[in-house]
Amino acid sequence: MSGKSLTSYVRDKFFRPYSLKYKKYRRDLFYKYLTPGERDRILDHGGSDGSWLSFLVSFRNNELYVADIFPDILDTAEKKYGFKTILLDESGKIPFPDHYFDIVFCNSVIEHVTVDKKDIYNMESGDEFRQKSLERQKLLADEIRRVSKKYFVQTPYKHFIIDSHTWFPSFYLYLPRKWQIKTIRLLNKYWVKKSSPDVNLLDVRDMQEFFPDAKIIREKSLGLTKSMIAVKV
Repeated sequence: MSGKSLTSYVRDKFFRPYSLKYKKYRRDLFYKYLTPGERDRILDHGGSDGSWLSFLVSFRNNELYVADIFPDILDTAEKKYGFKTILLDESGKIPFPDHYFDIVFCNSVIEHVTVDKKDIYNMESGDEFRQKSLERQKLLADEIRRVSKKYFVQTPYKHFIIDSHTWFPSFYLYLPRKWQIKTIRLLNKYWVKKSSPDVNLLDVRDMQEFFPDAKIIREKSLGLTKSMIAVKV
């Protein structure tokens, strides 16, 4: 079996079914708590090519939005799914009035709202990276709360045993940032999933501080907290 086919086999046999299980779980929670209706104006913040929003809602209307910082993937969201698209900058600001959206959905995004992408590999100070990241993440959380009536914000838990961005044991995240960057460079050459050192993972306290008006749900795997979901109904 070639290296490429082995990588595909491992990804398709183990990681994708695991990811799909939790994708369905989050969709069920979304409907349970937020009960979206066909007239609701919904924003998928950081929604990439629109595939998550398409999976999430079974209905279609003219008020389904996908926002992201990458114009190419937004083209797919518009052309393939017919969603309205919003090109964002990296500040975390959402260019809409207060309570404009009935629901804001944000899945595995806030941990990536850290520093400008051009600075990711050059910033080797862990303290500086975390401080700047928390400032920008707090701004995004405030913006989500401002523009929404209800929201659903999910992010991986900082201390889970597997890093969801690399599908690799998360011990390397406790190394100095300089060595985290080196590890990710190495994983990107040989491991089954590529990633970027742009992530600042959060814990339960961070989520409670960012979303004080929300219920924090702990998503479990192997009896451990895998991710956290802030839900305001």
